[in-house]
Amino acid sequence: MTGTRIDKWLWAARFFKTREQASKACDMNRITSNNVAAKPAREVRIGDMLHIKNEGGEFEIEVLTLSQQRGSAAIAQTLYRETESSKEARRKAAEERRLLGPIAFTAPSKRPSKRDRRLIHSFRGDY
Repeated sequence: MTGTRIDKWLWAARFFKTREQASKACDMNRITSNNVAAKPAREVRIGDMLHIKNEGGEFEIEVLTLSQQRGSAAIAQTLYRETESSKEARRKAAEERRLLGPIAFTAPSKRPSKRDRRLIHSFRGDY
């Protein structure tokens, strides 16, 4: 196998739960392959450097092996190697989030009035 679709590989490497999410991330320019924005059908090859942005953070990885099948997490971790700078950046971001503490959310004390609902809808662009 010389290459595999990048959306399939991201799904197999467990960066995204579904292949559709991996494809959307490519379309939204959250995946770069060798510093070039990757489309879902782009082929990934052994040795490629990928920059991945997802809800887990930002990853800078090198592709070690190819796979088109989703396996266990232990198998998925053998497909790539994360760079040291990426590990350090994610560790720092996690530390900053921990120091900020939980974000306090206060629930509204009452239901929105008709005027409030209109403002909410206009803000969302529903009307």
